[in-house]
Amino acid sequence: MASEQYSHGHHASVVGAHAVRTAADSAAYLLPYLEPGMTLLDVGCGPGSITADLANLVDPGPVTGLDQSEDVVAQARKLAAARGLDNAEFAAGNVYDLDFPDAAFDVVHAHQVLQHLADPVAALREMRRVTRPGGIVAVRDADFHGMSWYPELPELSEWMDTYQRIARGNAAQPNAGRRLVSWILEAGFTEFVPSASNWLYATPERRAWFGDGWAQRVLHSAFAAQALERELTDQAGLARMAGGWRRWSQSPDGWFLIPSGEIIAWA
Repeated sequence: MASEQYSHGHHASVVGAHAVRTAADSAAYLLPYLEPGMTLLDVGCGPGSITADLANLVDPGPVTGLDQSEDVVAQARKLAAARGLDNAEFAAGNVYDLDFPDAAFDVVHAHQVLQHLADPVAALREMRRVTRPGGIVAVRDADFHGMSWYPELPELSEWMDTYQRIARGNAAQPNAGRRLVSWILEAGFTEFVPSASNWLYATPERRAWFGDGWAQRVLHSAFAAQALERELTDQAGLARMAGGWRRWSQSPDGWFLIPSGEIIAWA
């Protein structure tokens, strides 16, 4: 995890989008399985908004948030302090080599992580190792080629093609959602429940937020840097895609659907 290239990077437009996620909108499939007192590890916790919600739900159980970036770990610590959480701690780490003993947690959770890894099966095996027998490994990942939008602007099709090429250039799998069952089986799990859920951007407020965020990412985040370095596009192409996102966000009938696969698996 720490040695791999993250397709999104940690520009403010990326981290800011991650910071508004909640357990309700991003981990609803997991919530019925949580109980007070559980120990929980959140792999790829980012700025910690989901982790903090999970910490509230399992309080007084201890929660550990783990991310490869020291900078976002620092943001997560600030969020936990601001919320007055005394059962949450955060550290930098590597999902392929978790610095915890076997069977250390009741629940290990990873949200939108496996899609960015060159070896998601190895990551799942390591997550299983630190989960107690009978405990839960919970993963949720988007499926980029399952995304749909309207109006069907060519600039967004260009963005999708460019993103797919960036991710695959990083040995990642942007269509991870549809592969979760396959990866879970390969990792050795035999008992699991698959499900799926969506994020939808179709109101003026959500369109404006989502469209502007992606316009910023296209121009300023790792998306831009990697696309230019690999000659997948040029500055004019980036400007064209960003303009398409802004045009989409201003469409009164605009719609963008992001499907994610999700798995509850028992160790």
